Amino acid sequence: MALALQGAFEAALDDPAFDGHFPGRPILPGVALVARALDALERATGTHASDWRLENAKFASPVAPGTRLEMRHQEEAPGRVRFEIRAGERLVAAGLFARREADTP
Repeated sequence: MALALQGAFEAALDDPAFDGHFPGRPILPGVALVARALDALERATGTHASDWRLENAKFASPVAPGTRLEMRHQEEAPGRVRFEIRAGERLVAAGLFARREADTP
């Protein structure tokens, strides 16, 4: 059966990722979004971050504190999982994780 995940989270104002990004207009950095997507993938598959590589990512729009985000993962081929993060209908981020081969450092 192909992997399919769905979940939601809020970009909380007290998230340390907002620190310094940016005074007066806080924006959640893209790396924090990728980290959330990878964490969900790890938990669902029982793997570790080092088992995956980020093959590509697109950051389509900024995320302000308090924004409710929906995240979906879909396996598109064995060992390749596409993720998408949305704020309602608005695409925030999308990308593809690829499973590292056992002999790849």
